[in-house]
Amino acid sequence: MQYKTIILKHIKPLFIVFFSLIAINVHAQKIKIDGVAVVIGKNIVLDSDIDKFKQEVELRSEGKITISDCDMLEELMQQKLLAHHAVVDSVVVNDVEVSARVERSIKYFTQQYGSVEKVVKTYGFNDLEDLKKELTSVQKENLLIEKEQLKITEKIDVTPEEVRLYYNGLKEKGELPQFPAEIQLAQIVLKAKPTEEENNRVINKLEEIKEQIEDGSSFRMKAIINSDDPGVTQNGGKYTITKESGLVKEFKEMAFSLDVNQVSKPFKSQFGYHIMQLHDVKGNTRIASHILLQPQVSDDKLAELKDQAYKIVNDIKTDKISFEAAAKKYSTDKDTKYSGGLIINPSTGESKFDLTRMDPAFYARVSDLKKGDVSDVFYDEEGGEKMYKFILMKDRTDTHKADLVKDYVKIQQLALTKKKEETIEKWAKDKIKDTYIKLGEENKKCEFKRNWKKEKSK
Repeated sequence: MQYKTIILKHIKPLFIVFFSLIAINVHAQKIKIDGVAVVIGKNIVLDSDIDKFKQEVELRSEGKITISDCDMLEELMQQKLLAHHAVVDSVVVNDVEVSARVERSIKYFTQQYGSVEKVVKTYGFNDLEDLKKELTSVQKENLLIEKEQLKITEKIDVTPEEVRLYYNGLKEKGELPQFPAEIQLAQIVLKAKPTEEENNRVINKLEEIKEQIEDGSSFRMKAIINSDDPGVTQNGGKYTITKESGLVKEFKEMAFSLDVNQVSKPFKSQFGYHIMQLHDVKGNTRIASHILLQPQVSDDKLAELKDQAYKIVNDIKTDKISFEAAAKKYSTDKDTKYSGGLIINPSTGESKFDLTRMDPAFYARVSDLKKGDVSDVFYDEEGGEKMYKFILMKDRTDTHKADLVKDYVKIQQLALTKKKEETIEKWAKDKIKDTYIKLGEENKKCEFKRNWKKEKSK
């Protein structure tokens, strides 16, 4: 049982991705699901949810973890119990947190499928906004669960002696976990900025298109012909927008400032310049279309930027400047510039990357780097922006069995997690008594660790 507990503990981070997958799979099927496994409060677990969770766990463990349907169901019931009581306890989740989670999820799915368009198509959504709307609901529940757990365990801590006893207990049973190869990366990014003349050309072009639309031309056709938005072929530039949408601030602000049928003046975002037309207002929702034009950068400018990147690399390698100082002085990436270039893993929110689960193209650039090495300069594009980058391998650890000295922080976290889980176990045992729970007939045959069936003690 201890081994199973450790395995389940390691798959806890899968819940964010897992619930996202459930949502988009259910959306994609658009058919009546075969059955309800359990109802907890107002929350439902479907029979198909159990199957999806099993598939996700087996996929992510590369077949090394197999868990029964009953164990899967109990894990899901625990999550739904937490979500139910988070609402009962008036746990607050703010829109900024939800939007950040939605964007991380989309980045994760995009990494898995290669493009946002493939994600939308694979799971049967109408467009990116349709996908974001679904993920917003899912991530709100994930945050409710996490905040309820935090509320229950906020005063829990472990002493060094408890960590030592926890480690020795695993060692005696031969259950010390294997920690995967992990890396910590930093980057310096030099983005190519268009000239003022090029910016003015784009703005003037949008002004012309705006006048043509106001004279009767179709916004949709103008978008299809002119827009640099990659989703325009699917949606004609039209989006459903709420204040909670995971869209850039400028885009949302413009949508909520227009009158119906009004076409905006050109406005700027991180992706380029836009014009927008508002089509409809439905409560707190706006239906609007936009046309995006991205200023171009000359080949000469790119060549100059590339030379600058190589010069910075040489200065770092010859100790004329530290990587951290160079990032602050030269990097144009606002997310990493002031943190020494440190890159945050979008799927975890932490600075560590599992080397075996990285994007293949990125893996090829960093897999051979040793701690302290700097990569070659390479070209990249993000959101239509052209740039040159190079990477520092800040830290690297190979796959190894847990060691109390080298991995003290991780083992401490595992011990703390175990203690928190024990606290949540006690909480769940108490809350199950007073929560409406209805198990499907087939699932009443399961032998659970907790008294979900509410059977009287013999």
